[in-house]
Amino acid sequence: MTFYLLVALIAAIVSFGASWGVLRLSHRYKLYPGIRERDVHTTPTPRLGGIAIVFGIVVALAIASQISWFDLVYSDPFPIIAIIVSALVMLGLGVVDDLFDLDWMTKLAGQLLIAGFLAWSSLQLTSLPVGPDGGITVLSPTMSLIVTVFAVVLVMNAVNFIDGLDGLVAGVTIIAGTVFFIYSYLLSIDTAQTAFNLASLVMAVLLGATAGFLPFNWHPAKIFMGDGGALVVGMLMAVSTISVTGQIDPGIDRSQLVPVFIPLLLPFAVLIVPLLDFGLAVLRRLRAGKSPFSADRKHLHHRLLDMGHSHFHAVLIFYAWTAVVAFGALLFLFLTWWWALTAVVIGLIVCTLVTLAPISRRKRIEAVAQSAPEGHDALRRFDPLDSEAPDSRDDDAFAAPRPEEP
Repeated sequence: MTFYLLVALIAAIVSFGASWGVLRLSHRYKLYPGIRERDVHTTPTPRLGGIAIVFGIVVALAIASQISWFDLVYSDPFPIIAIIVSALVMLGLGVVDDLFDLDWMTKLAGQLLIAGFLAWSSLQLTSLPVGPDGGITVLSPTMSLIVTVFAVVLVMNAVNFIDGLDGLVAGVTIIAGTVFFIYSYLLSIDTAQTAFNLASLVMAVLLGATAGFLPFNWHPAKIFMGDGGALVVGMLMAVSTISVTGQIDPGIDRSQLVPVFIPLLLPFAVLIVPLLDFGLAVLRRLRAGKSPFSADRKHLHHRLLDMGHSHFHAVLIFYAWTAVVAFGALLFLFLTWWWALTAVVIGLIVCTLVTLAPISRRKRIEAVAQSAPEGHDALRRFDPLDSEAPDSRDDDAFAAPRPEEP
């Protein structure tokens, strides 16, 4: 664990310093686009933070290769090289999109090629922890390729879709990634008798790099990670998930790995917010006869702002939902299932109440206004949730830059 913390710290320090450098260069050479109609931020802000994140990841992986404890991970260097090459190519595609707005077909084609390259480099979902008699289903080579490409592209776009509020993607990645790191670390000890594995290493450097970037991306954000950063973050989360499947013995049964469904459930649990937003966006756009990758202003974070939540509160709500579902899934490894389920249900109820609080507050204000007609105008004037009242997000506290929508 100490060496994982070391490489994560290295990634954080490098990412922090690189974020400062990219920010200075972006302002010096005006490397930021103007405000688009669908954007929610109000000031042109650099979107090249992904460069700093990837730089921190690459440096940390390079240093880890010189630490003897990771010799087992680097015994076959090709997967690591494939990950670094894929991250750099994905970053380049994302940076071009951040500066010049590529069409969605070009971006999707690039994502498919990168996902295919990762699958070709042996980073594939070779098995699923479901099967007859509680066993594991081993996928055919063709099915493994298809499922891997689909999973990588899905997670990349899901993470990119929620990149709409200051600190949202970085914070969600840190929460979800911490849960997944704990799981992959424990799984490697239980099954491989060693704590050092590719999945845990990739997640550790990703956590460090996003943590180093977060201070510059916290509200009000000075710089955004952009598509270049969000797509790479999603890709590495997918790669870490895929790598975990290689740690599961195909002959293992439920009595030896309890519960066996965690490897399948946990990736969806830690990514519940971005996957939900992605699914709703695709359905919404297809029903409207549009491309599933066309941009709009109806993402979940937009809806929270429209409900009356402040920018900061909306981000915390996303954090809370992610933490409840992700840590809740992990609890099934340590507690009796009904205790774990009870904790998850209580957490979800609390999150629901907090999320819907502005609606309840609006109803109370309307009830008071109806009972006092003469004071209705005054109440409307000071009601921050009234659609006809001045927008509370236009004040100085919430007029800071906010990330663009993909």
